[in-house]
Amino acid sequence: MKPDEILAAVHTQSPLVQCITNYVAMNIAANVVLAVGASPAMVHAEAEVADFVPISGALTINIGTLSPSWVGAMQKAADTAVASGIAWVLDPVAHFATPYRRGVVQDLLARKPTIIRGNASEILALNGAATAGKGADSGDSVTDAEGAATALALAQGCVVAVTGEVDFVTDGIRCARVSGGSDIMPKITAMGCSLTAMTGAFAAVAPPFDATVAALSTFAVAGTRAAKTAHGPGSFQVAFLDALAQITPADLAQDANIQWL
Repeated sequence: MKPDEILAAVHTQSPLVQCITNYVAMNIAANVVLAVGASPAMVHAEAEVADFVPISGALTINIGTLSPSWVGAMQKAADTAVASGIAWVLDPVAHFATPYRRGVVQDLLARKPTIIRGNASEILALNGAATAGKGADSGDSVTDAEGAATALALAQGCVVAVTGEVDFVTDGIRCARVSGGSDIMPKITAMGCSLTAMTGAFAAVAPPFDATVAALSTFAVAGTRAAKTAHGPGSFQVAFLDALAQITPADLAQDANIQWL
């Protein structure tokens, strides 16, 4: 499916996306999912995730602010998604920072995510390489992580997206680069986390590789547009949500900057 067709499907179907994400990202992630035309549900209680996942179009799991009770919910939600044939997206935030985080991510990887989205340092570390990352911030370039992303995609049987100045998406066979956005975006908390949530909305209506390319393209176009009127990070966030809500499939077909490799 083409990116504009997938955006049209999101607008038409308004899929329900269950977002298990961190405290910092909840508000902006929910607003981004709403702005693109989908329906967010920030459900994370272990007692109800097994009942909620099957009624969702997709599941997203972000490990930004871990706690033991949330880990149990993440595991149960991922297992339910796989058993129900529902796409799920893993955001391995700063998984290399502590042994606890590394263990949680390895456990979630064994539960077979459909899509993994992370920055270059996170993807390099997932593939066993040394990184220059610091906390949730990447210290490596997307280009440096492209080989690791391809190897990880093949090993896991999933789609891997490395996001940064120019995004890279691969399923181990097909690859694409997505350009656009703004250098203001890394200065706003949880922009990457909100992209993960939005990727879930696209994965609910399209095949994983196509959905990921479409989501990243839509996000980049919105970022480019928002930068034209923003005066800094505060006004950019408002302008970004407005731009995201206003992008039509025709806009995406015209403005998306995708290099198919």
